[in-house]
Parts: sequence; structure tokens; C-alpha cells
Amino acid sequence: MTTQTPTEPSAPAPTARSRSIWSRMLRAWKLEVDLYEEVEADSTATGQAFAVVLIVAIAGGIGGGIAAIMAEDAKTLSFLWGLLVGIGTAIVGWLAWSVIAYLLGTTIFKGPQTEATVGQLMRTLGFSNTPRLLGIFAFVPYVGWLISLVGSVWALIAGVIAVRQALDFSTWRAIGTCVVGWIIYMVLVFIVALLVPGI
Repeated sequence: MTTQTPTEPSAPAPTARSRSIWSRMLRAWKLEVDLYEEVEADSTATGQAFAVVLIVAIAGGIGGGIAAIMAEDAKTLSFLWGLLVGIGTAIVGWLAWSVIAYLLGTTIFKGPQTEATVGQLMRTLGFSNTPRLLGIFAFVPYVGWLISLVGSVWALIAGVIAVRQALDFSTWRAIGTCVVGWIIYMVLVFIVALLVPGI
């Protein structure tokens, strides 16, 4: 008579609620590593990542616009124009940053287990923008800038986690990828600003 070796119960599949954009944003906010692994593997989450970038850009644009209006430095039309430019810049920045992180992470900083696609970086980095939602409080007198700064630092930490999980390497390699990538990104922004005045 043969005996069967008991097998470990498989992890329950994510529920519809846990796959919703709001649930995932909350988990990204809490820096849950499993979230970044989940969206990395879920090719259908690219649209959600795009939506996160869009929502964060709108929130930041609203906060900055209200701050400018309160300071009487902007009118409604310029506020709307600034919001549109901010949204466009956020989307282009997300795409560019994803490509830069992918190129660096799969070449210079590549680890022994690194295997990734641009889409995986787009998804993880898209959700890592979630903490920047705090930018909507930029108009709060005296502390608005501090709240926005906290959101940016928080998003930076989330970005390192996003890069690490998508590229399957160490935290130090992820930090190196982000630092070098940020320098390259800023150089590109500077060049574009020189070539296209007014941006």
C-alpha cells in the first residue's frame, strides 16, 4: 500500500477586489513587495499602471494649480494648461523612465537571475508613483511643500522596490539602477528643455 506525501496547500488566487486598481494602489502605498511581484506578472495591469500615472499627475496638477491661484500667480486658463502639460509630462516621463531602467537593469546592473521586459518595468514603476498622490495637498499653507516632499521620497523608495522586483536582483543593484537612471533622465530633460524653449 502506497502512502501519499501531503502537499502544501497552494496560495489562494487573488480575488477580483485585490486586483482592482484602488486595492493595488493601497498596497503600493504600503510598499507591499507582493504587489510589485503581482503586477510584474500580470500583463493586463499595464492599463492600470497608466491610470495610476494619470491619477497622480492630475492630483499633483490640482494641488499645484490651487497653490498658484491662492498666491494669485495663475488664472484659470493657465491652471488648465499647466494641468494638461503636467499630465503629458508625467506620461512621457513614466515611459522614458521605464525604458531607461530596463536598459540599465538588463545590461550594466544585470544580476544572475535578471530577466525582464519593458512592460514589466512599466507596470511596477507605474504603481510606484502612488505615494505622489500627496501632491494634491501642495496648496496647504506652510506645510504643503513638505507633504509633497514626503510623497516624492516615499515614491522614490517604492521605485527602488519596483525596479528590484521587476529585474530580480539585489536592493543595491536596484539603487544603482535608479541613481544612474535618474542622472541620465535629468540630462535628457535638460537637453529637451534647451531644444524646446518654454517647457
